[in-house]
Amino acid sequence: MKSSITALLIFLLFTVSASADTTAKKAIPPRRGVFITVLQAPQALSSRAEIDRLVEFAVATRMDDIYIQVYRANQSWFASTVSDDSPYKSFLASVGEDPLELLIERAHAKHIKVHAWLNLLSLSKNIKAPILKKFGVEILTRNNKEKIKLKDYEIDNQYFLEPGDLRVRQELSIMVEELLSAYPKLDGIQFDYIRYPDTNPHYGYSAMNALRYKEATKTKTIIDTSVAWHQWKRDQVTTLLEKLVRKTRKLRPDMEVSTTGCSSYIRAYEEAFQDWPSWVNMGLVDFVTVMTYPDNPTQFDKYIKDALLRVNDPGKINITVGAYKLTKDPAMFKKQWDLCEAMNNGRCVLFHYGNILEVPVLKDALLP
Repeated sequence: MKSSITALLIFLLFTVSASADTTAKKAIPPRRGVFITVLQAPQALSSRAEIDRLVEFAVATRMDDIYIQVYRANQSWFASTVSDDSPYKSFLASVGEDPLELLIERAHAKHIKVHAWLNLLSLSKNIKAPILKKFGVEILTRNNKEKIKLKDYEIDNQYFLEPGDLRVRQELSIMVEELLSAYPKLDGIQFDYIRYPDTNPHYGYSAMNALRYKEATKTKTIIDTSVAWHQWKRDQVTTLLEKLVRKTRKLRPDMEVSTTGCSSYIRAYEEAFQDWPSWVNMGLVDFVTVMTYPDNPTQFDKYIKDALLRVNDPGKINITVGAYKLTKDPAMFKKQWDLCEAMNNGRCVLFHYGNILEVPVLKDALLP
């Protein structure tokens, strides 16, 4: 009799546990998103027609979120005193009203959220960036090699700001405040390029960052391979993010705050000094969009599994599907999109909208 009761209890416990697990999985709602870059032509904010076309695309492909790039290379598509806002002024004139405000209005009418997408620490090749003119080359991260001319600071065909420079943090904080103050109906903000360069990752030797490290650690020499130096750089990236998140939460406590994260995690942690799983797990951000751009499904599968294993709540991970790499292989794009939706509860983000305009057949993978 006792064995029967025990068996019944075990069965009931297993059933409840399985039911709870199933409920937990179902509790993570699917959520599609799309990145819109300023590098596409025509730009999405350049006219009313393009804004309407974007919203129509989002509706047709069942997008829940639009990630619209409004800050890149120290240029802004909103009014700013600390960045070059000539793109904003140009589009304001061509549209006849604030284009980002118009996009938010049109998207909300279709129950679609709009997130401001900001490329923070990359200046691309913009040697006329206001922040560079204001502070000079010392705000750029660098390795230990001799620097004679500006070109010597170039990394992977772009210039990177130093996250450990307090002036950089302040300028970016002002920029974020300008954006959030101007658009009270904005749904979210996504911080991108919040990392060190990950090509030959021997950076961080800008004067202010190196001095702050030596003072904090009581050392006279930086050992490039030391655990302490690596952790310092990781901490500078996280501290910059914390400053921007605090500013955002203060101004807009209702807003979704997110970042992008490099893939694989080893690359992010050891080369870009970006510990994005900790940002999710400690509640610093609401979610992370993991940038996964392999051109084969096997590697893509590995990236998704690895990302989901790194966080406590899989509902806080979005996975990108890199259409820009697959414009010549629509079948592979569909395979990766379907794989993402199957493995990640439909929390997938298209990178990027401009590729669909270039190769319309790619859109088929997104349709019901």
